[in-house]
Amino acid sequence: MKALGINWFIEGSIDFEHKKYVLLAYLQHINKHFRSSQLYPDLGDLVFHYNNLLHFKNNKVLMQQNFPQRLTKADFDALKLTYEKMVKDDYVMQEIEQIITFSLEKMNPALQQGKEIYDFVETRLLIDAIGLVPLVPDYGYLFIRNGDEKGLHVYEYRITVFEGKDDQYRGINTAYIANYSLSFVHTPESIKIDLINSRKQLPNPAVYQVACDISFPLEQTLLPVAKRSLVKYISKAA
Repeated sequence: MKALGINWFIEGSIDFEHKKYVLLAYLQHINKHFRSSQLYPDLGDLVFHYNNLLHFKNNKVLMQQNFPQRLTKADFDALKLTYEKMVKDDYVMQEIEQIITFSLEKMNPALQQGKEIYDFVETRLLIDAIGLVPLVPDYGYLFIRNGDEKGLHVYEYRITVFEGKDDQYRGINTAYIANYSLSFVHTPESIKIDLINSRKQLPNPAVYQVACDISFPLEQTLLPVAKRSLVKYISKAA
């Protein structure tokens, strides 16, 4: 399925029936993934488009600073020019408002379903520090146990701080390292020692294990939720 463009609702033919078809096909694709407990990247994309429509409805124009990661200056300038042309046409604006109202109404149930899945996964996570945690735990290793799998998915992580409009925010980047089989000999503690000995670039890493008692799709669901949960866990401990 073709992904929605940033300004899909005002691009091309401004026709309610056509835009309705485009949106329903998009939501059908997302709901199919949600039924399989696959959250990302669909949930993030859906949140973006919902906020995009809501902001346009409330302000009649998108503000560049509200979407720094998706809306470039060129996008914003093109959108502003398009808006100035459309606002002079009452019929076009009525059609756009109909598209937006319909889209928000149809997106909302999918958003709620995605949020419920996210919240449920988050309640099944248990986060533990492996060994002593350094004073600055902004980089290290993330161990993930997925349900009853007999192994650990190991990632290197780094937490980054970036400035928002009114506050600072923390993000997290991860890089896959390896999958370790757990046994009486290979414990999370021994795996931590092995990583320190074999990867000299992180001599004193923080190591956290995120265990989930139910299996979920790793890349699409468990890893993204675990990353966000780890950021909150470290932020609270700071």
